[in-house]
Amino acid sequence: MLRDYYDTEWGLPVRDERGVFERLSLEAFQSGLSWRTILAKRPAFRAAFAGFDPDVVAGFGDADVERLLGDAGIVRNRRKIDATIGNARATIALRDAGGLAELVWAARPAVTPAPRTAAEVPTTSPESIALAKTLRAAGFAHVGPTTMHALMEAIGIVDTHLVGSHRRGSSGVWA
Repeated sequence: MLRDYYDTEWGLPVRDERGVFERLSLEAFQSGLSWRTILAKRPAFRAAFAGFDPDVVAGFGDADVERLLGDAGIVRNRRKIDATIGNARATIALRDAGGLAELVWAARPAVTPAPRTAAEVPTTSPESIALAKTLRAAGFAHVGPTTMHALMEAIGIVDTHLVGSHRRGSSGVWA
């Protein structure tokens, strides 16, 4: 499962609102947990959060929160559930200013890291710190610098595949 995700999805560009919202939400749920846990639960997350449709999730109320807290298929953390609902509302509010995907992709650095070993792969960057600050100012929660760096990696904004990896440069974003 992890190898398939790494080889076919991780690091490839995601530029649509729903796709970025889903990845942002899943990265927030992953905070403090293993990515394997989140990836294994992704189908349940998609079902529980209406396919990560921001318009639907933004309308979730108390009954939905209780439903989600009772859903053993997802991570049942009230703060992360509340953050996802609030982040859907913040996503909608960004539409008049270009949208979530445009805001996140605006954090693309001038150059991408070029790690040769796993120890050289960064977990934050000046851009992820700035993105976290910008998103928090726009009403987002659970969007710290490390989480935003992971999002930037996942959707192709930075390429942290190791130099020499068969995936290095595969996003087409970085040569």
